[in-house]
Amino acid sequence: MDILISGASVAGPSLALWLHRLGHRVTVVERAPALRGGGYAVDFRGRVHLEVLRRMGLLDAMRARATHMGDIAIVDRDGALKATMPSAIFSGDLELLRGDLGAVLYDATRDHAEYVFGDSIATITQDADGVDVTFERGAPGRFDLVVGADGVNSKVRDLVFGEVPRRDLGVHGCIFTMANEFGLDRTALMYNEPRRTVTIGGVTKDKAVVSLFFTANDEITKTHPKAVVAQAFGAAGWKVPRLLEAMRTAPDFWFDSTTQIRMDRWSRGRVVLLGDAGYAGGPGGNGTGLAVVGAHVLAGELRRLPFDKAFEVYERRLRPYVATCQKQASGGADFLVPDTDRRIAQRDRFFRVIRYLPPVKHLFKHLATRTAEAFDLPDYGGLGHTRDLSGNRGNAL
Repeated sequence: MDILISGASVAGPSLALWLHRLGHRVTVVERAPALRGGGYAVDFRGRVHLEVLRRMGLLDAMRARATHMGDIAIVDRDGALKATMPSAIFSGDLELLRGDLGAVLYDATRDHAEYVFGDSIATITQDADGVDVTFERGAPGRFDLVVGADGVNSKVRDLVFGEVPRRDLGVHGCIFTMANEFGLDRTALMYNEPRRTVTIGGVTKDKAVVSLFFTANDEITKTHPKAVVAQAFGAAGWKVPRLLEAMRTAPDFWFDSTTQIRMDRWSRGRVVLLGDAGYAGGPGGNGTGLAVVGAHVLAGELRRLPFDKAFEVYERRLRPYVATCQKQASGGADFLVPDTDRRIAQRDRFFRVIRYLPPVKHLFKHLATRTAEAFDLPDYGGLGHTRDLSGNRGNAL
């Protein structure tokens, strides 16, 4: 089939890899002018996520780019250590910078899929035999299937499904990189004030990733996001004034609100949604893992069934897993951005006490992976690989 994928982030290229193995012709359209580099850290957790990466043949290539972040030091206004948060809570089993993950996926698919950057879908018209698509810039085309893998603010979803329920989790934030002037070597610092959280991670000797997250009582406007962040953190202490100064000139600034997408159906006719476009989980909802698992399941069902039945089974298999991940993320605000000094102190006390318990390592491993592992990954046989794309031999599945 001729299959169009909208979105070249994680879900789209992951699906492109599988569809090529199935013999389909794949086009990936991405509104950004080029592959996005740098950015925030994303992670994979537990046996399900890692097994999908192994089947893709990319596990070793991703491990070669891992951040290898250590524990997070929670500090007070003066920089004194209050508690230590184990890296497993944030970094999972495998953590990469978003740009590095994108580069691995792109390198594995660029020779087999046609990538069109700097364009996006304008209209979608379906009939019994195919889908006619027009683009903002390029020539129109006709495809057998269209996949919306274009994120929380999916254009494909808007065109085909109209307005859908979105659940605002109440947390807003930004992430950007700056010079690592903090002496952090694969470690991170966290600072909290009520309703505000600051994290600085030294991912390399020269570069640090900064995240500033906050909650707001009133609805905020995203027209001028840097001004919104500056206002939210304007009175904050510690190193925040310096971070806000760096934010103003950061070239890779990202800002958004934490949102869940909850839909009754993920497909309509010959159009199907994948990843955040159909079921964004929010912080702590295993969004990156859901993207690669969802791509594998969708491709696996397309291998076994006609597309309409495949879409149904893909959704039926994945929906309970998505619901579990979204439920976990629903309580993320209380952990990520505690709203009172008392709750901040309670969290810090928990991490100070728990580290002295003998089975602490196994406990944190369980807490970090239990939701991510709540899925029985199907074995799709011929979708397996015989050679790891990073250069090592793998096992046929």
